[in-house]
Amino acid sequence: MNKRPIAVALTSAIMTLSAVNVRADYPVAVHGSVQADIVFPETDNSIGAGPYDHKILFNTYADVNMASRYVDAGLRAEFMKWPLPGYEEDFAGWGLSNFYVKGKYKGFELTGGDFYEQFGSGFILRTYEDRALGIDNAIRGGRLNVNAVKGLRLTLLGGVQRRYWDWSKHSQVYGANAEVYMHDYLSALSERNATWMIGASYVLKHERDEMILVPGTTYRLNLPKSVNALDVRSSFNKGPWNVLAEFAWKGQDPSFDNDYTYGTGTAYLLSGSYSKKGISAMLQAKRSYNMAFRSQRHVDGISAFINNMPAFTYTHTYSLPALYPYATQYGPGEWAYQGSFSYLFPRKSKLGGKYGTKLTVNANYVSSLVHKDAPAGLNGSIMGTNGARPVDNFFAMGACNYYDINVQVEKRFSAPLTMTFMYMNQLFNNEVGKIVEKDEKYIRTNILVADAKYRFNRKYTLRGELQYLFTKQDQKDWAYGLLEFSWAPYLMFSASDMWNCGDTGTHYYMFGVTGSYRNNRLMLSYGRTRAGFDCSGGLCRPVPAMHGFKINYTYNF
Repeated sequence: MNKRPIAVALTSAIMTLSAVNVRADYPVAVHGSVQADIVFPETDNSIGAGPYDHKILFNTYADVNMASRYVDAGLRAEFMKWPLPGYEEDFAGWGLSNFYVKGKYKGFELTGGDFYEQFGSGFILRTYEDRALGIDNAIRGGRLNVNAVKGLRLTLLGGVQRRYWDWSKHSQVYGANAEVYMHDYLSALSERNATWMIGASYVLKHERDEMILVPGTTYRLNLPKSVNALDVRSSFNKGPWNVLAEFAWKGQDPSFDNDYTYGTGTAYLLSGSYSKKGISAMLQAKRSYNMAFRSQRHVDGISAFINNMPAFTYTHTYSLPALYPYATQYGPGEWAYQGSFSYLFPRKSKLGGKYGTKLTVNANYVSSLVHKDAPAGLNGSIMGTNGARPVDNFFAMGACNYYDINVQVEKRFSAPLTMTFMYMNQLFNNEVGKIVEKDEKYIRTNILVADAKYRFNRKYTLRGELQYLFTKQDQKDWAYGLLEFSWAPYLMFSASDMWNCGDTGTHYYMFGVTGSYRNNRLMLSYGRTRAGFDCSGGLCRPVPAMHGFKINYTYNF
């Protein structure tokens, strides 16, 4: 396949289509984007950055989409011949990575090409794109969505899954999903402004057999060519209340995640929330075991998953609270609990003051499951057995994998000045997460954050952050400071430093400027990045230390 003419043709098409002046009465709309992330890396032995094989590294994306009354279509090209540091080796490549055509008529949608889909909470199927993590596990094939019957939504799909520049041609994924909205059939619900959904999903992975031997023997595993997965769920909403219950089951699926054992997998979810003006609360619990579901049983990496198991931990946006992120334990399983409470003290009350005060409390706790001893297998290996199954006590919990409790107070002291304060207490089990090289089981941290924003007028804003992390483990204490000045909507200047003041004394400084004009956004930055992990949705990508100059450019049309 000659990729160069395709890339030239795509570039020409984007330039042409972006210049199209679509009339309001013309039933066709064209939109798209260009994104370029470029790094000029520098070797920095003091933080373990480099050496690098290339003087410039970049990830580039360009996509164009057309929407009309009956037909949608789109395509995307990517150029990652020399990808940014930290992306897996197979990420490198370039070409036409995504294309689709969708036909729509009276509640029926038929898609051919590459598409993303999620059934329920994603326990048995979730394909999506996350460029920051390097995930794009789209399905290439066909999908039918039916929304022609009131109160019923149906999805049928089938195809092969993308993993970087490879589409799993030796395995296929098929699925069906149905959701029934009972309030469209029961007038008693609609009259009381209540909604009730019942859903069910089915996913089949068909993968060809391969030669996998039990270590030290001549016995090969009899691998299943088909793996079935089921999901049932129901959600109810009335006024400020919402309740969701979900159960998923996965058949025998020996893979490197479970040491090629033949036990089945399960996942349970129960979630409840309450929200109205000035107050909100949420509680949820999840129990999962052996739910790693990949299109290829022997392939490592975060882009090989068909499904996604959410971590049930708070997503921190501040730098120091995010130093020790938690990743979902797909194979051995876990118990996970998450809760949050937010209350807005009204204006002119004792705690609310003149402008009101918002209090938020978040708590997360994740533990391992308690397992029975694994049955004895051939030559002392558990391969080919049912593996170490959980004990019969459904609610039994093992060692703590992670917990995090944080309290945030957001208060406006005057018309231009708003401040946010946060305290966080965290425990991270390094024997489970394994993100620290030192031989330490638990890392315990206490973190303080102060965030102040002063708005001079509608155009000019100054924001500052001070953070401090206390710990006796790993690299001891950290401090972080940030100053950010913005001239809306055109320019923003920032300077920050993350300082390991407890052990190494290393400074990770960063200077940046961001400019925006119409549909263009350009960010320039220079400095150091600490080695760590970038996490989202329970999946984590290792990020190496880096020192250099960065350019990030996006254009939307």
